[in-house]
Amino acid sequence: MTEQHATLTFTVTDDDTALAVGSGSLPVLGTPRVLAWCEAATCAAIESALPDGSTSVGTRVSLEHVGASPVGAVLEVTATSVHVDGRLHRFSVAARHAGGTAKDTKVVATGEVTRVVVDAERFLSRV
Repeated sequence: MTEQHATLTFTVTDDDTALAVGSGSLPVLGTPRVLAWCEAATCAAIESALPDGSTSVGTRVSLEHVGASPVGAVLEVTATSVHVDGRLHRFSVAARHAGGTAKDTKVVATGEVTRVVVDAERFLSRV
């Protein structure tokens, strides 16, 4: 199996703030939004490995949101596969402020996301 990896870039807007998403009262990147961006990176990473008619669903998340990001900040969110067992795929995720040197890059969030590959039609028929 080839390594599953993806990096997506996002810019924090007013709609992404804790105030806007209901997770706090400050105009900085809200944890629910950084989590959604991490999940989007895992979806991008697993996409090429999905059989026709399949998709993946998130089943477990562990996330530490350790740094604030103001409106206008640009974040790079990376997902890298760390474990695959049949339909189960576990990813390491990290969100960092983009730009600058590696030494200057500020980590905003780190964690792990588990996804399970499912047949899309069969999954929806059970909902």
